[in-house]
Amino acid sequence: MAKKSNSTMKIISIILLVGGIGLAFRGNQMSGSLESQINSAFNGSPTDKVMMLYIGGAVSFIVGLYLSIRK
Repeated sequence: MAKKSNSTMKIISIILLVGGIGLAFRGNQMSGSLESQINSAFNGSPTDKVMMLYIGGAVSFIVGLYLSIRK
């Protein structure tokens, strides 16, 4: 398999970094929704959608960060 050029990897890492931040931000917005607040009141935990956005955002951000600092 051919190596990807540095510029392609930098673009991918930037997309992953921005996407990760976007997913986490969206999860934060959803956690304030009425559905999430009701679920938190009864179950004591946020909805699955919110958790998936947080986890997906964190993983995307970490992979993007790794790709951006890797040589």
